[in-house]
Amino acid sequence: MRERLWVFGYGSLIWNQGFAVERAEVARLAGWHRSFCMRSIHHRGTMADPGLVLALDRAAGAHCDGLAFLVAAGAEGDTLATLRERELISSAYLETHLPVTLASGAQVETLAYVIDPAHEQYCGGLALEDQAAIIARAVGGRGPNAEYLFNTADHLESLGIADSDLRWLAARLRHPSHATGI
Repeated sequence: MRERLWVFGYGSLIWNQGFAVERAEVARLAGWHRSFCMRSIHHRGTMADPGLVLALDRAAGAHCDGLAFLVAAGAEGDTLATLRERELISSAYLETHLPVTLASGAQVETLAYVIDPAHEQYCGGLALEDQAAIIARAVGGRGPNAEYLFNTADHLESLGIADSDLRWLAARLRHPSHATGI
C-alpha cells in the first residue's frame, strides 16, 4: 500500500489549499512557530516594496497549531507540483517532512514548508509594530498583504486556534486610529 500524503498548513494553506483534500484536522507541530519572518517579493509585496508572509521558524520549546490535510488519493502528484510552484517561487522556503500530532491524538508525517534562515528574504525578529507597518502598505501579485493577514487570523480564530501575534496585528490594522507609527 502506498504512503498517503499529508500537508501541514499554518498560513494561507489553511484558507486556500489549491489541492484536493480528503480530510483536514487541527494539528500541532512541535519545535516551530508561525512567524511573519519572510519578506514577500512576489505574492504579497514586490522587490521594490516587500511585504511579509508567514513561515515556520524553528524555536526550542515552541509549537505551531494549524491544519493537517490528507491529500485526496490519486492527487498526490498534482498536489506536489502545485505546492512547489506556489511555495518554492524564491527558494526561501525549504520543503521538509515533519511529524505533527492531530487533535485526535494520532501522529502523522506531513509535508511542510519552513523558512531557510540563511535566505536573504528571512527577517525573523521584527517588532510587531514594524510588521504592522509593512503589512499595512504592501501589495503583491496575489493582493494586499493585509488581506493575507486578515484571512489567516480569521480562519485561525474560526478553528479555535489562538495566535496572539496575529490577533494583535489584525486588530492593529483593522483599527489604525488606535495605532501609532503605521
